[in-house]
Amino acid sequence: MSKILIVEDEVIIRTALRKLLTRNKHDVKEAGSISEATSKHKLDTFDLIISDLRLPGAPGTDLIQLAGDIPVLIMTSYASLRSAVDSMRMGAVDYIAKPFDHDEMLAAVKRVLGKSATRLAQTNTGKVENTSAIEGMIGTSAAIKEIYGKIHKVAPTNATVLVLGETGTGKELVANAIHRESPRKDKPLISVNCAAIPETLIEAELFGHEKGAFTGAATTREGLVSAADGGTLFLDEIGELPLEAQARLLRVLQEGEVRPIGSIESRKVDVRLVAATHRDLGRLAREGKFREDLYFRINVVQIKLPPLRERGKDILALAETFVKRYCVEMLKPHLTLTPEAIQAITTYTWPGNIRELENAIQRAVILCDDEVEIDHTHLSIDLDLIRVDEYREQQYAPEPQRNQQHNTSAKPDPNEDLSLEDYFQRFVLEHQDTMSETELARKLGVSRKCLWERRQRLGIPRKKPTQSATTD
Repeated sequence: MSKILIVEDEVIIRTALRKLLTRNKHDVKEAGSISEATSKHKLDTFDLIISDLRLPGAPGTDLIQLAGDIPVLIMTSYASLRSAVDSMRMGAVDYIAKPFDHDEMLAAVKRVLGKSATRLAQTNTGKVENTSAIEGMIGTSAAIKEIYGKIHKVAPTNATVLVLGETGTGKELVANAIHRESPRKDKPLISVNCAAIPETLIEAELFGHEKGAFTGAATTREGLVSAADGGTLFLDEIGELPLEAQARLLRVLQEGEVRPIGSIESRKVDVRLVAATHRDLGRLAREGKFREDLYFRINVVQIKLPPLRERGKDILALAETFVKRYCVEMLKPHLTLTPEAIQAITTYTWPGNIRELENAIQRAVILCDDEVEIDHTHLSIDLDLIRVDEYREQQYAPEPQRNQQHNTSAKPDPNEDLSLEDYFQRFVLEHQDTMSETELARKLGVSRKCLWERRQRLGIPRKKPTQSATTD
């Protein structure tokens, strides 16, 4: 049973969160401020601390230093994304926006506790994984650190590596990193995009050919596999390799030799293979579209790259890095991102991943003439692909007026078994006749857009306020 401390000054939220976590088999303690938390509890006895960002007396981020190695999950309903991002930079393990769904909170708690358990196990066994940064790769999220650790482990070996990931996630960067950290770093790294070579030419390009082997073969030509002898061969989009070429590649891997087209003799080669694809090779093998024996041969060590949309704080770090790079390249003064640009960048789904982000930033720097900030309009992002899930939407919700008490006698009892969703619905139904939409949103700590979306989802039609209510 994990021990969790909740630090939240709003009694309704704190009580609902305590009941939620208790029902899910966690040992939960609570406090209304940092001073109460430190005076009543020993912070180092907890497995996780969940704290609101805005607390009376001191901000929740102060707990990051006070808690030491104990992970701190920050809750926020700030309009400024920079506040949440800053808390991550100060050392918060993650942040979640209020009001949050139960599933979102439980998923965040499970994720954080899982990572902590892994780190504790590694420490207890003396096997702390090397997750130091890789040259040319940007990111400090848990997902990318796991990638760093795998690269450091597999690079010194001769094992074949299969890199999986969507287009634009940086598969070639991984291949470059593996080669640089391997004993083969002084030998050539030959990169081949299998999807970019016509099917009729791919075998000749990879394995070479003898003079007269086929129409147009006017001279003998060494293949790219032989060119990589002693070094590393990176085959990007290996799932596009024709079956005939797959059979030749399998021989290279099994026998360590290559036979050019038209030749009766094989040549010995010493090649380390790194392959990459965005396709499901296992499924293709079952369907007979990819050789099953080759699949098992290349799938020795698998490195799966997460899509950009799942890399959290890395998205902004990558964007800021690209801004600096292109400002220098284009001899422009240092530009910064507006909050609206940050919102667009961190909520867009990025179907083209890092490559698309880099192109968007490059375009924005070019278009941002005689200005000091990059706005969302410079990014030219397809806003139809912005994610509208409430978890991201809440990051830009206005800060609730905590110091103002609700002037209503219908406030729910904190001891009632009331979820945050129930509280939201009850509050709207009880006060929509006397409050404007703006007042309702401010009291609930959400944006008007979020209030409207939740009305739609919960089936609460908007009622016209009475004359006593403040008009919008």
